[in-house]
Amino acid sequence: MGGFKLSDLNFKLSFPGKQKLAVGLDIGSHAIKVCQLESAGDGYKLVSLGSATLPADAVEDGVLNDAEAVGKVLGTLIKNLGLSKKRVAISISGYSVIVKKINLAVMEEEELASHIQAEAEQYIPFDIDEVYLDYQDLHTNTDDDDRTDIMLVAAKKDVVDGYLTMLTAAGLKTVVVDVDAFALENAYGYNFGGEDENVALVDIGASKMNINIVAKGTSVLARDVVLGSRLLTEQIQGHFDISFEEAEDLKTGKQAPADKKEDLEEIFVNTCTQWVTEVKRALDFYYSNYPDETINRVVLSGGGAKVKGLAKLFTEETGIKSEIFNPFARATTDPSKIDSDYLKNIAPEMALSTGLATRSSDI
Repeated sequence: MGGFKLSDLNFKLSFPGKQKLAVGLDIGSHAIKVCQLESAGDGYKLVSLGSATLPADAVEDGVLNDAEAVGKVLGTLIKNLGLSKKRVAISISGYSVIVKKINLAVMEEEELASHIQAEAEQYIPFDIDEVYLDYQDLHTNTDDDDRTDIMLVAAKKDVVDGYLTMLTAAGLKTVVVDVDAFALENAYGYNFGGEDENVALVDIGASKMNINIVAKGTSVLARDVVLGSRLLTEQIQGHFDISFEEAEDLKTGKQAPADKKEDLEEIFVNTCTQWVTEVKRALDFYYSNYPDETINRVVLSGGGAKVKGLAKLFTEETGIKSEIFNPFARATTDPSKIDSDYLKNIAPEMALSTGLATRSSDI
């Protein structure tokens, strides 16, 4: 794609129009999620979506360990969905991606571009020559303040290139490389705007949790935490000596707990409280920097958000209204092509791919 550019990443909502859209592709550690939208008036129409489970350890902490296996699963999923579009938008996360907000004196764009490389070195724990680097001026300066916040993003070249090579081999053209936190922000922004509120977006995947605090439509804190819903499944599996699949069904409520209810509740509370603790740490950090602000809501997504009672637990523990995110709240659908029950069940884990699917393919 000619380089990793933050100008290709998302900080602001991509509004629909007559633009052609990329296919949103979320490659997680547990599964690949695909979402295709098309512009429809002032919104979007959901054309296709699907998910396919990946082999264990094929992707770990955002890094492709088995590109061939991932490419094979992806190819089968795209074929089964009958997707003809080949231009895709992806997002990355994990230890190989650094997102940092820094504060600099206001400069002209050309001066900032030449200055940012040297400035970034002190914030990036990798050799600067080994990363793709870009930035976004958040324009937070005022008449009384000649300094502005800059969102800096760096991603290890070998990790990004690994995805691009795999996708090219699968016959796909990568037109957008995003960061998970901003893909999530994009999905939320399209559905709810958010320019008049402060929200904590929390995406709980299989092996990691992404936290993005968005204030008045601008990301002010984005971090990844190595805690995910797979830990909960493994604890259920080990406690009851059952298969991983049975443990998943108990976790999501697909299987009734019966006599396991009391033990399950204890496992849920212990594990999910760890998730809450990490979010509270992020909230405390936000409040320490913005003491006069409040968070209006916590929005949960990802496969982990499907744990029964999780939103209630977050509300009780944080004192902030918490809810499960439906990234298709404003999208139109054809019930004859996409089953409404399936859509409702899969919606929380499709947040990242939906945010990516709003991106223009004409890049």
